[in-house]
Amino acid sequence: MAAATRLGPKTSLLVHLLMLSWYVFTIWSNCTLQISDRHPGVRSYGGRWKYLTFINLVSQALLFGLCVLADAVHGAVSVTRARDFHFTVLAFPVGTFVFISFWTLYTYDRELVYPKLLDEIIPIWLNHAMHTVIMPLLLLQMFLQNHRYPSRTKGIFSLALFAALYLSWVLWVHHASGIWVYPIMAHLSPVGLCVFLGGASLFMAPLYLLGEKLSLMMWSSTGNQKKKKK
Repeated sequence: MAAATRLGPKTSLLVHLLMLSWYVFTIWSNCTLQISDRHPGVRSYGGRWKYLTFINLVSQALLFGLCVLADAVHGAVSVTRARDFHFTVLAFPVGTFVFISFWTLYTYDRELVYPKLLDEIIPIWLNHAMHTVIMPLLLLQMFLQNHRYPSRTKGIFSLALFAALYLSWVLWVHHASGIWVYPIMAHLSPVGLCVFLGGASLFMAPLYLLGEKLSLMMWSSTGNQKKKKK
């Protein structure tokens, strides 16, 4: 059965092409900043790939690339399943985590996550493209197109695996280079660091459940959203 959508095939393809183009442009703008050599993090071990924000940008671009492909080969079950899995397990929970965690820490003390010196390096619009626009676009995608969720066990396990891999990468970067990916980590004691990283990782699961709940609310009246297996 084809996934439910609120748009016609051509309109859906156009919308997804625009979203994909936005993320490709954002990534290109991030990678081609003329003053990127002044960014301390870009010059250090791991480059942009040690930041969850950048990984998330690539993930969002991949999502809308899959959406475009699914629109283009309408009816291809394997592509639709790949799109739905990526949206439900990675794109929505990770994107929501980036949005919430960044602006929460930024509001509390921006020096812990986005030092003021970055304002002279990264344009304000690009900061919002990386940390703000991701949320409305995810919600828009959820509203426009229904996504079938896997079982909660499979979904949360897959998300936990991603979190574990990223956490391992962050610890490896510190081991290999002596630097912490995020300034806040340098201010924490070993116990505080464990609590911070553990809490951040565990926070992913509620965000997965939030996505499932929001999707159910948006699509339950259509009869296309089924109750998930535990």
